[in-house]
Amino acid sequence: MTTLLFDGRETAAGALEADALWLDADRLEAATGFHLEPRGFCRGELCVPIPAGQASRFRDGERANVLALAGQLRRPIVRDDARGVVSVGPEPGSRLAGAEAPDFTLPDFDGRPHSLSQYRGKKVLILSWASW
Repeated sequence: MTTLLFDGRETAAGALEADALWLDADRLEAATGFHLEPRGFCRGELCVPIPAGQASRFRDGERANVLALAGQLRRPIVRDDARGVVSVGPEPGSRLAGAEAPDFTLPDFDGRPHSLSQYRGKKVLILSWASW
């Protein structure tokens, strides 16, 4: 069993394969906001067509491949196979673009504190790392 995280939704899905996470079409909309139509995956006015000759990568009868949909939407995918979790990130240039991050203060390698607010109006790249 795999847990799918998509647009703030958490859904129990089937087994995670190398390049596929299949979800029954009747559960697709609750999990992603998209539903299957003959022309592709649709949500409101947005319809993502299934590329010609690639239908079997996107759908298998009444099942839809959520990983193929995410790839077609150019959304990042993070997967933890050991724990059975797949997280689909936001659309490029989505609601996170231009959003203001909350202020925080952290020390640099020399112990000097730096607050994010010191750099407002400038581009900031934040790198993080964890050992676990």
